[in-house]
Amino acid sequence: MKLLPITLIAIGAAALPGWAFAATDGDPQKGKEAAVVCVACHQADGTGKNNPNGESWPQLAGLDAAYLAKQLSDYKSGQRENATMKPFANMLSEQQVADVAAYYSQLTPSQGQGGENADEATLARGEMLAQRGDWADYIVSCKSCHGPGNQGAGEAFPGIAGQHAGYIEAQLKAWQAGTRKNDPQDLMGTIARRMSDEDIRAVAAWLSTQPPQSN
Repeated sequence: MKLLPITLIAIGAAALPGWAFAATDGDPQKGKEAAVVCVACHQADGTGKNNPNGESWPQLAGLDAAYLAKQLSDYKSGQRENATMKPFANMLSEQQVADVAAYYSQLTPSQGQGGENADEATLARGEMLAQRGDWADYIVSCKSCHGPGNQGAGEAFPGIAGQHAGYIEAQLKAWQAGTRKNDPQDLMGTIARRMSDEDIRAVAAWLSTQPPQSN
């Protein structure tokens, strides 16, 4: 059995308040009913959509239930800001947040979009950053936190393999700019601020071409 580094265990434990455990009490069937408000952007099957020239909506299918519950709770509280998501999150009660998270966590993800037309050099740079990092620029690899294959590691580190490139790029830029701050110990902000725009595009493209996490 592969053990997580003690630092990641400590960070993960610190990032797990009551909502994380409440998410395990979610009812997927009730979540399917409550998630009707999510379909317009995230699709009926939770696979989201990549929009090359506009806002991309993330694939939720197969993501960890506790992670999803935290994001919805953060939208409700304002800890994570998004003008589109906040009104929809506010429609949900705490129990419905757990139900919706449980529902999406049980769906099967599809292949991400947005990196299929990237050139070889871009994909090679993206693979390096995701798998090995770039220690010359103090950029830690994605898999150091997001786990083997970047398929997720517990409640704090979601699966990012197979996620849409447009969404990954937008989130890295948000952490870079400081407009998203709800990650444990500013891990993502610290890494994103060390990345160039080309690095962000490259890692987003490569991750989108990888097999999505299995549930």
